[in-house]
Amino acid sequence: MNLDNKKPGKRPLYVYYIIAVVAILLLNILVLPSLQERSIEKTDYSTFLSNVDRGNVSTANIQSDYIYYVVRKNGVDTTCRTVRIEDPDLIKRLYAAGTAIVPEEPQKQSIILSLLLGYVVPIGIFILIGRWLSKKLMSSMGNGGPGGMMSFGKSNAKVYVKSSTGIKFSDVAGEDEAKELLTEIVDYLHNPHIYTEIGASMPKGALLVGPPGTGKTLLAKAVAGEAEVPFFSISGSEFVEMFVGMGAAKVRDLFKQANEKAPCIVFIDEIDTIGKKRDGAGFSGGNDEREQTLNQLLTEMDGFDGSKGVVILAATNRPDSLDPALLRPGRFDRRIPVELPDLQGREEILRVHAKKIKISDSVRFDEIAKAAAGASGAELANIVNEAALRAVRDGRKFATQPDFEESIEVVIAGYQKKNRVLSNKEKLIVSYHEIGHALVAAMQTDSAPVHKITIIPRTSGALGYTMQVDEKEHFLMSKEELENKIATFTGGRAAEELIFHSITTGASNDIEQATKIARAMISRYGMSDEFDMVAMENVSNQYLGGDASLTCSFETQTLLDKKVVELVRRQHEKALKILQDNIGKLHELAKYLYEHETITGDEFMKILEQPLPAVETSQPGELLGTEA
Repeated sequence: MNLDNKKPGKRPLYVYYIIAVVAILLLNILVLPSLQERSIEKTDYSTFLSNVDRGNVSTANIQSDYIYYVVRKNGVDTTCRTVRIEDPDLIKRLYAAGTAIVPEEPQKQSIILSLLLGYVVPIGIFILIGRWLSKKLMSSMGNGGPGGMMSFGKSNAKVYVKSSTGIKFSDVAGEDEAKELLTEIVDYLHNPHIYTEIGASMPKGALLVGPPGTGKTLLAKAVAGEAEVPFFSISGSEFVEMFVGMGAAKVRDLFKQANEKAPCIVFIDEIDTIGKKRDGAGFSGGNDEREQTLNQLLTEMDGFDGSKGVVILAATNRPDSLDPALLRPGRFDRRIPVELPDLQGREEILRVHAKKIKISDSVRFDEIAKAAAGASGAELANIVNEAALRAVRDGRKFATQPDFEESIEVVIAGYQKKNRVLSNKEKLIVSYHEIGHALVAAMQTDSAPVHKITIIPRTSGALGYTMQVDEKEHFLMSKEELENKIATFTGGRAAEELIFHSITTGASNDIEQATKIARAMISRYGMSDEFDMVAMENVSNQYLGGDASLTCSFETQTLLDKKVVELVRRQHEKALKILQDNIGKLHELAKYLYEHETITGDEFMKILEQPLPAVETSQPGELLGTEA
């Protein structure tokens, strides 16, 4: 049993002072004298006498064993040492040479000064440095510094006082539904008496769910900015500690601070870190700390009084992984979806971010919003910034429409890879591949119009790509539209087979996308006669890519794989037939793309709608100068 009240393994501070004093003493006794001794030049007695006779010795100190003397050479004094020999004529020779005889020891200092310089001053310096470091360390620990032992139990929440964030609802675009739901919370914080008069109570918590980059954190700050109340911001990972019970202590401290500063808003980002579902067997090891943190959070949300004006906001990309107890009424009463913006929302977001840069009057945000379908708010902000950077690189004072169009391609496919030079044959294959995509898409009904075709390699690894842009926003896809998409994806490989009678690795991404759509049609969308309206897959993490897991037997899975292959093969054959029926246009468009490297959708449609020239279009071998 340890009867000592001191913490085991931790030495008192004075022990380190004692160690420092001993080190200084050893330094003065052993090291410094030897260093001083090394600086003195050693000579023999005859050299000493010759220097005396020549009058070069200015002072001499005769001791019992050695003679220390100072020799002036070329205007520089050098301290030397020689052994003492019984020489009765030495004193006379020194006087005759005008050498001053010094009876004291060389460089001897007073005892008080030696003690001050050798011991007191160094020890004082060590003590001052030690106390300064100790204060700095305790200050960082006591104030909740990261990683400090004294920070246990402190919430470490960042506190933004009234309106310090400067963010309002006007700074958040494209999320009108979410803003409408959050406006009620702001109104309650401004006018709580209106709600208390009728007996209504404000929801204690609101959960913001949606894909990454859609503005969940920005919305939470906008609520605080509109309400002009203190805003506590903390990430779910900051609650997790290696010591059991520390996460729960941080939760208690956070709600204590919130109650003291009510009305206020508490925002917990990535709440799924501590709010995951508890399994039946219970957690063990390090996960037990996460369970205790979650239990404390549930208790605090039940215990605090919502009428004080403390509103809990949380954000997550994985709402399906949260514990049901966290989502029940009385805790997170309101679930607010923050989805990817639609066409109008994208245009509004672009305009908000474009206010920060200089742009040309000819910029059409509606066209940019159409081309950026599926982009999140963060990606749209990046598009605007990339446009401004491109304008600077080109030496212009404002961003233009081509800058925005190129920035979309940068976000989608990466920067142009200028150091990758394709051979003529590879360039021709890529030309036919991309025209194959575009031609199959153009010859089908209900397909998005071709916006741009290029064979300039990109940093994402793409050697070229075909961009299609829908004129209108689509929220439903028919079976025919999905089949057309699969056929378009197979159009590049079909063109390679038709023209070169060979296939390359360039269709790897097309194959992946076509397979993904075909499998979803059969296993999730019920677009198969064999399986009817039976789901064969469950999708989890819908906001993080949508991981799919099969829920059928092995025999059914084998049949499902067979149906997927059949569906893709049918669309592949359809793409081959479309290209065979329009092989003349395939050659003409591929030649034009080969020569120009990039063509717009308007140029593509103009060539496609013109009748074939009387002269037969060049074949692949003629473009290369040799047989392809």
